[in-house]
Amino acid sequence: MDKEQKLAADKQALIDAQGKGPIATFLTFVKLSGPGWLQSAITLGGGSLGSSLYLGVLAGFGLLWLQPVAMILGIIMLSAIAYVTMSTGERPFQAINKHINPVLGWGWALASLLANMVWALPQYSLATGVIQQNLAPGIFGAGAPMDGNLGKALIVVMILLFCTAVTWSYGRGSRGVKIYELVLKIMVAMIVLCFIGVAFKIVVSPEGLAWKEVITGFIPNPKTIFAPAAAFVPLLDAVPEAARAFWTDRIVSEQRDVLLAAAATAVGINMTFLFPYTIISRGWGKEFRSFTRFDLATGMLIPFVLATSCVILASANRFHATPKEDLLVYVNGEENIDNLNSPYAKALAARLATDFESPEAYNEMAKDEAALLAAVNDLPKSEKVIAASLVKRDAFDLAKALQPLTGAAFGNVIFGLGVLGMTLSTITLLMLISGFVICEMLNLPAEGKAHQLGCLAAATGVLGPFIWSEAISRAARDVINYENPCSSS
Repeated sequence: MDKEQKLAADKQALIDAQGKGPIATFLTFVKLSGPGWLQSAITLGGGSLGSSLYLGVLAGFGLLWLQPVAMILGIIMLSAIAYVTMSTGERPFQAINKHINPVLGWGWALASLLANMVWALPQYSLATGVIQQNLAPGIFGAGAPMDGNLGKALIVVMILLFCTAVTWSYGRGSRGVKIYELVLKIMVAMIVLCFIGVAFKIVVSPEGLAWKEVITGFIPNPKTIFAPAAAFVPLLDAVPEAARAFWTDRIVSEQRDVLLAAAATAVGINMTFLFPYTIISRGWGKEFRSFTRFDLATGMLIPFVLATSCVILASANRFHATPKEDLLVYVNGEENIDNLNSPYAKALAARLATDFESPEAYNEMAKDEAALLAAVNDLPKSEKVIAASLVKRDAFDLAKALQPLTGAAFGNVIFGLGVLGMTLSTITLLMLISGFVICEMLNLPAEGKAHQLGCLAAATGVLGPFIWSEAISRAARDVINYENPCSSS
């Protein structure tokens, strides 16, 4: 069946279903869905994982409402883009250049391509890290036969070959599109099921979940913009009164930053390029306008909300208002901080600066590093507890923290598969979008060799594990975080 025949069959299926009632319409909508699932596959990446982790660290269950609200706003925007695309039948890049301004059109395309090339780097780093530390430590982990750069090279080559094969299937007619979308649906389903499994293990554990707080967390609450989460109040009460304002402001500032950043990056600029062109590749017109809203809601909203909510639940359960485990030796005074390079030490140094009459006075004292370290180590334990509780966690911290509940095998394999699925689905979508962008800039159809070669623009990601060794040794802590401006997830 060629593209025209497939499109005619889809149109007729919609018409027939709508005449048979809501149940038949729903089942037909499910059968035809596809582009919305692609949006879900790209937004469920390292960025959404990192921001969800830190939402749980900072606010516990209190910001469970944020990701659904942000995604609903993104769906409204994408629905508007789809409406215009299907109503006019014009390719968006060409339409913007023609009807608005070429500067805007080219800026949109180039920014989308750059975001793909940059954001692919940490995806490869995170994927390499999860294979080395969770899924195959006996082969690629520290001290294993394939440890080091040779092992990294083998992993990134396997990832690139897999993602290239999946992505290139998209340009092979309607059958290729169907295969590609099916693979992405399976990957999204795997991601969601893995994280649901993790959340289920927490629910059935002796600790269980505070269900009242969980349910309340889905109700939008603007208080988190102005006040620390409730679990931090006892910690703040234990802090000397003179330092309480500093830590209160810091917590609120962190909450506000992660709230705004997570909301802003739920839908990235490259996603605005992806959706209209997947619609165009299917040939959808005015007849499909109502269906696209269903496609976005079921394919993008539901998987995203389920996966990110489960990550927040797990993170809040293990980390909220709790000092980071490897910092307890400093919190309890068993060891002294010997450098100021870590986020934990920097937070304490920033607090110490408030004891001085002016920044100049603090800077003068800080010239003596030994004196500064001694002063930081002398700060009260109550302040060290808060500083250690605010440190970001990553996917591997969470996998390790879940092991007492889930067991080592479940925590490493199931959680690891979820994280790997996130990265692989995002990589292949970044490649697909790059192909669309390159073809549009060259005014070529998004198919054949031109599209395949364009997809390889996002192969820059293979450099990620070698550029950011920190991402491997300490699980991409400084790469996958809510502050990344290129995050499309």
